[in-house]
Amino acid sequence: MNKVSVVILNYNGIKYLRQFLPSVIANSQDEGVEIVVADNSSTDSSIQFMKESYPDIRLIEFDTNSGYAGGYNAALEQVNSEYYILLNSDVEVPENWIKPVLEFLDNNRDVAAAMPKIKSYTKKSHFEYAGAAGGFIDKYGYPFCRGRVLSFVEEDNNQYNDIADIFWASGACLFVRAELFHKAGGFDTDFFAHMEEIDLCWRLWHMGHRIVIVPDSEVFHVGGGTLPINTPFKMYLNYRNNLFLLQKNLPSEKLFPVLLSRLILDGASAMVYLLKLSFGFFGAVFRAHMHFYKNLRKTHKKRKQIQKFCSQKNISTIYNHSMVFNFIIRKRRVFKEYKF
Repeated sequence: MNKVSVVILNYNGIKYLRQFLPSVIANSQDEGVEIVVADNSSTDSSIQFMKESYPDIRLIEFDTNSGYAGGYNAALEQVNSEYYILLNSDVEVPENWIKPVLEFLDNNRDVAAAMPKIKSYTKKSHFEYAGAAGGFIDKYGYPFCRGRVLSFVEEDNNQYNDIADIFWASGACLFVRAELFHKAGGFDTDFFAHMEEIDLCWRLWHMGHRIVIVPDSEVFHVGGGTLPINTPFKMYLNYRNNLFLLQKNLPSEKLFPVLLSRLILDGASAMVYLLKLSFGFFGAVFRAHMHFYKNLRKTHKKRKQIQKFCSQKNISTIYNHSMVFNFIIRKRRVFKEYKF
C-alpha cells in the first residue's frame, strides 16, 4: 500500500496536463507518493500524450465519461493508498503542498478529509471561487466559502491562516482517508459533477468525523477547466444536485420546510431569468426541479441508508441563517461578517 496517491481525473484536458502535470510531478516527490491519471474517455489526444510523454505515470483508461463522481469512484477502486489526494487537472501545485496536510491528518485521526487554501491561478493574490479557504453551506443549502461569498472573492491577506473546521472540502484539491471514503460510500454517481464533494463531506460529518482547512498548504486553480462556468448545463447540475444533497442529508425536522423554501426561492430565481429573456438558464432551473421530483423515491432510499449511520445531526459548520439574504440585503460580502 502507498501512503499517498495523487489522482488526477482528466477529460479532454491535454492543455492542462501539459501545463500543470510537471509541477505535480516535481513537487510530489516525497517517498510513498504515487501519481495516477485517470482518463474519462477523452476524445482529444490526452491518452497518447500521457503514453508518449509520461510512460512512467500510471494511467487508468475508461471507455465512457461518467463525470467527476463516477470517474473518481471507478479510479479509486484501483488505487491502494492510505490517503487519496483528488486533484483537478487545472491546478498548479508549489513545493511543500502535501506535507502540512498529511502531518495534520496523521496527528488528528478524527479528521476524515482536508484541503489546502485554493487560490486563483490567474490572480494569485486572491482566493479562487471553487473552495477558497474552506466550504460551508447555509440553512437552505447554498454553498459559500471562507474567502468567497456568492460572486465576491476576497484577496488573501492571511485572514484565514488558521486551521479550522469547515463543512466541505473542495473537490479541486481534496485530501481524504481512503478507508473513510469507501466506508461513506464514495461519491454519489447520480450527481455526475458538482457538489458531490459537499455530499460526501456531509456524510462524513454524519459519521462523526471532521473536515478541516490546513492553510499552510496552498494551490492555484484555474477553475472551469473541463466544464465552462456560467452555462445552462452547469446551472442545471448545481440546482439539481443541491436538491439531491438536501433530501439525502437534512435532519427530518428540517427536510420539508427547507425543500418548500427552496421551491419558492428557485422559482423566484427562474422568473428572474425569464424576465431577462435568459431562456437557457430558466430552462436549466426548471429541468433541475423536474429531475429532482422524478427521483424523489430513489433519493429517499439513499436518505434511509444515511440515517443508519448518522451519529451527528447538529453540525456547527452549517450557517443557520440565509447567506443569500445577508449578502444581498445586509451587504455582507466578507466571510468574517457571518457569525455561526
